[in-house]
Amino acid sequence: MIVGIPKEIKTNENRVSITPDGVFELTQSGHSVLVEKNAGQGSGFTDREYEESGAKIIESRGNVWRLSEMIVKVKEPIEEEYQHFRKDLLLFTYLHLAANKPLAEELMKKRVTGLAYETIQLENGSLPLLAPMSEIAGKVGAQEAASLLAKHRGGKGVLIGGAAGVAPAKVVILGGGVSGQAAAEISLGLGAQVTILDLNINRLRFLSTFFGNRCITAYSNQKNIETAVAEADIVIGCILIPGAEASHLVTRQMLSLLEPGSVVVDIAIDQGGCFETSRPTTHEAPTYVTDDIVHYCVANIPGAMPRTSTIALSNATLPYIMKLAREDVEKLIRTNRDFNTCVNTHKGHLTYAAVGNALSIEANPISLN
Repeated sequence: MIVGIPKEIKTNENRVSITPDGVFELTQSGHSVLVEKNAGQGSGFTDREYEESGAKIIESRGNVWRLSEMIVKVKEPIEEEYQHFRKDLLLFTYLHLAANKPLAEELMKKRVTGLAYETIQLENGSLPLLAPMSEIAGKVGAQEAASLLAKHRGGKGVLIGGAAGVAPAKVVILGGGVSGQAAAEISLGLGAQVTILDLNINRLRFLSTFFGNRCITAYSNQKNIETAVAEADIVIGCILIPGAEASHLVTRQMLSLLEPGSVVVDIAIDQGGCFETSRPTTHEAPTYVTDDIVHYCVANIPGAMPRTSTIALSNATLPYIMKLAREDVEKLIRTNRDFNTCVNTHKGHLTYAAVGNALSIEANPISLN
């Protein structure tokens, strides 16, 4: 198979979808890899490294898309990339279609087979291709939140770990999944008082044991959220329903419970966000203030640490890329559960039910034989 690796062009996105080591694995298995010139530059990988691994460097972005049977990306295509869509194209990337109806419609219109990293779900409920970026997003989000409490960055001037005779900041984390756990790890490491809310009692029990009872756990209902938010200096939203649009757990009215200069970080912004006042931002302009509350809602948080993020992502995606490259894709998505769950668009149809519900578009899931 011919696999194409275009350079990411979303604002401040410096990741690349595969490392030179990953390219080597593909080319050694007989596949051709086309890498757009300077695609890996932002992550510290040179064109020479890709060439030495067996890739062919392509000057033109359009030619990478045109000549490839499968395009492997990091982020969802932006509008200027829609021109490259075609009916025989296999696209493997983060799609986040529940918050992007124009992209979903364009993929259906051009009959692209769109495979989303974020909806590959194993039988145990885990999300193997979302997990590495969720972990990094949680850690970076917590670091940013601690920094944003500084007065010169718009915060209330509270040191997250406190000081002798001064209480630490209170951090509330909505969602105890991979990103929530990672955010808690960093926050606790900085000395904060941490409360994690989640709907899954078993997950809360695990987190309580994992952190050695250093964090407070609470069941996620409206009353508990309101109580926790009212006392928080930082609120980090980490909720996730695979493929679906995020729920607004914190309304604008609830935001008024926070003191001016408090910080909210919306890690769920790719799926629409879990704060009513959230709107996507970029690393170039990461924050804004609404109702005296600092909002950090960057839609590609791991892009801030592209070297780490690229390696972590490539480690996770490579086995799936290899399988897609060597096997019949039509058969694979109908017989393999992992790949069946990641198909979001196919032959002009939306195929993932949760995305269909979010976009009010009828979904036609592909039957698993």
